[in-house]
Amino acid sequence: METIEKTLRNLVKEALANAFDHEADSIHIETPADKSHGDYATNVAMTLAGVFRKNPLDIARGIVAELPASDVVERVEVKPPGFINFFIDKHVLLDVIRTVLRDKHDYGKGEDKSEHVNIEYVSANPTGSLHVGHARGAAAGDSLARIMKKAGYRVTREFYVNDGGNQIAALARSIEARYLQLFDEDAPIPADGYHGEEIKEIARRIKSEHGDRFLTEDGHEHFRKFGVDHLMKNMKEDLAAFRVDFDIFASELTLYEKGEVEATLAKLEEQGLTYEKDGAVFLRTTLKDDEKDRVIVKSDGSYTYLLPDIAYHKNKLERGYDKLVDILGGDHHGYIPRLKAGGEMVTGKKGVLEVDILQMVRVIQDGQELKLSKRSGKAITLRDLIDAVGTDAVRYFFARHSLNTHMDLDLDLAMRQTNENPVYYAQYAHARICSIFRKAKEEGLPFDLGLADFKTLAGEKTFDLVEKLGAYPALIEEAAQKRIFHKIPAYIHRLAQSLHSFYGAVTVLASCERERSERLMLLEAVRIVIEDALGLIGVEAPDKM
Repeated sequence: METIEKTLRNLVKEALANAFDHEADSIHIETPADKSHGDYATNVAMTLAGVFRKNPLDIARGIVAELPASDVVERVEVKPPGFINFFIDKHVLLDVIRTVLRDKHDYGKGEDKSEHVNIEYVSANPTGSLHVGHARGAAAGDSLARIMKKAGYRVTREFYVNDGGNQIAALARSIEARYLQLFDEDAPIPADGYHGEEIKEIARRIKSEHGDRFLTEDGHEHFRKFGVDHLMKNMKEDLAAFRVDFDIFASELTLYEKGEVEATLAKLEEQGLTYEKDGAVFLRTTLKDDEKDRVIVKSDGSYTYLLPDIAYHKNKLERGYDKLVDILGGDHHGYIPRLKAGGEMVTGKKGVLEVDILQMVRVIQDGQELKLSKRSGKAITLRDLIDAVGTDAVRYFFARHSLNTHMDLDLDLAMRQTNENPVYYAQYAHARICSIFRKAKEEGLPFDLGLADFKTLAGEKTFDLVEKLGAYPALIEEAAQKRIFHKIPAYIHRLAQSLHSFYGAVTVLASCERERSERLMLLEAVRIVIEDALGLIGVEAPDKM
């Protein structure tokens, strides 16, 4: 079934072609907050005022004069400064209920798209536990992947394991020091080492398994591999508890082992895109609008982060993806131009890499910023957050904010069992509907969710709910295209508001069976959409609260 938005878009496109011989690239259809302005509206006349060099009101009137006849539209009006407002036939609006009940969780699913998107997120160094920043990136990447899949994109979710650089060498030396300390050896943690409890635990496990073997034998490689494997296992367990999945865990070390980093360097050199200065090798990223050329090989012969990162993105593109999306921390902001430049140089492909930057998170408790875990005295980890307020609350709170905004995660609010807590408010809407159905069954009230038409559904509260249901497919498409996953919880909140308002104004379990059935059909459609939307941001929809 074609959505109302798509129908209106096609009507306006045809009218534009007939009235002005113009083919529009995109036509934005919105749902006005003030229903006196119609069920749907478009500002296309205003966007074309500069193109046509005409008054937007005249453009709007020209479009309306050429609108094809449609059973969907009851009437159309033009309002200053150039809006076109559509009032939809109420019977058409009610059809959405049957559509949702028929399609269930396929409602809102987009047509299959040819574009295959690789989304890389988290990609934390396996040197410790995932912290609150990683948690925000995990929630964002996973939500985006779910939404884009719903919209019809082919999506691969990827975690890049930095297991081949200097930090991993420092990890191995740190584990070795802790291992030797277990035998009362004088072995200080290296200056660039790691001091977390995880390192001590790894050392104890190695001692338990191998005894004093590495007092006389070089254990560096074993310390490195055991440490990475142990820490990655912990990360994967925490991510699973956070309902975050990956299709691929890509290894930096594998890039080195397969010679891909060296091959990337050789290709850049062959193309004349590098030069030597002061014993170092520079990449001519200024050719791609970077502010200065970047070092990719230091004077001591070691590689900077940029070279293996370019090799990694080359590897991803060679796997056949049409678009790469990286979600990186705010400290990478200045890194983006050189990464894009290097990727374009080595692959010849422009515009395939897009980077979303996630900003800082402040954790708030008792009105104060919480910088350290009260349990461990260390940095706040993903596991700390899950233990404190649960996965649902953390995922919902993170999903409410666009990545490029700083945010506060208020633990006290997240734990509150009241409507002030946005996740409680959303989940309670779903639970309330489930409770109504239980009550109907317990009281033996018959109802039929398969009615062919609607004869009793009426009123502002009813059609407010119906219109919000109808807006869901377009919302999915917009959220996927623009990567604005925070639109989903905003929609859930509006739908929950309408549900609670409807419940307060209407007797759902009416004495008349037809009225009761039609209202329950509407509520079941709302329940399906709330559950589906919550699932898109990794939040459960409980039946009871």
